[in-house]
Amino acid sequence: MAQLDIVDVGHSYAPGVDEERWALKPLRLTFEAGRTYALVGPSGCGKTTLLNILSGLVKPSRGQVLFDGVDVTALPTKARNIAQVFQFPVIYQSMTVYENLAFPLQCRRWDKARIDAKVHEVAEALDLDDRLKQPARRLTADDKQLISLGRGLVRDDVAAVLMDEPLTVIDPQLKHSLRRRIREITEQFQPTVIYVTHDQYEAMSIAQEVLVMKDGRAMQQGTPEQLFEAPSSAYVGYFIGSPAMNFLAVDGPRGNLTLGGQALAVAWDIPAGTTEVQVGIRPEYVKIVTEPGPNTFPARLRGVRDHGPQRVFEIEVAGRLLKAKVPREDGVPGEEAFLVHLPRAKALPYADGRLVLQS
Repeated sequence: MAQLDIVDVGHSYAPGVDEERWALKPLRLTFEAGRTYALVGPSGCGKTTLLNILSGLVKPSRGQVLFDGVDVTALPTKARNIAQVFQFPVIYQSMTVYENLAFPLQCRRWDKARIDAKVHEVAEALDLDDRLKQPARRLTADDKQLISLGRGLVRDDVAAVLMDEPLTVIDPQLKHSLRRRIREITEQFQPTVIYVTHDQYEAMSIAQEVLVMKDGRAMQQGTPEQLFEAPSSAYVGYFIGSPAMNFLAVDGPRGNLTLGGQALAVAWDIPAGTTEVQVGIRPEYVKIVTEPGPNTFPARLRGVRDHGPQRVFEIEVAGRLLKAKVPREDGVPGEEAFLVHLPRAKALPYADGRLVLQS
């Protein structure tokens, strides 16, 4: 497996277009060998363009693509030693499961004993070892997609496994188990995986690191925990999490923030010259309390949404609406005013839409 470096890579599908309108704005990224990354964002954000540049299907308008330090920007797909898994399973319907997994190794002229050992190793990891003699056409869509992944894992020379929304056609009831299976397999074999999806849950459950994209730009790269706990921008806070992060407009000079005329303490100061100040807090951290105290504000209930084992309360605080995610057993507050607590450590300050970094 290889380390993949994107060095000042940008791309436009039309010549002469201003850089601000490129499908992928110039960016620098490093995908370390043996780790699983997810590219996540809405349609048209540039994630598939980036994947196609890595695979060699698209030559970038600018920049270099390096595999283990070797410039592969001009190399075709077949010369990059990558494995690709697409939205629709690409397998040989007329072959058995064994023959599908063995085919890439036969093309590389491995001897029969070595092929047999590797196929059985991968089939066992995929939980397909008892169906090796079965025709692939009889398998379910999720098993066919596992074969597509398995054909990349059997090869020792694969630089990376590139996956483009591979669960799109999978039955929703099977997606959860297949996500778990993919995570287990990638942890066992440790390939370099770049996984494209528009589904934040998929990205967070499969990848060790997530790259959130918007309008051809990389907005933030980090672990699922980092993106949830400290989104670098309001955009990432809105995109990651369900419900999205609350963002409350606050008043007052730096270091003396107020919400509805009442003092609001945050972990660090707002920089001078900021035009708009907001405080971001996850619905999971908004607490309903009975006693007043620091960062505790009067509130009224404006709506309740049922999320199975949890409820989401829509709450009005100082004329602003925010959401609180609470366990079902906590019950629902009455119509009269009650108190909510915004923990200081979880109330993050945002200056003009960007997280204020601790000095």
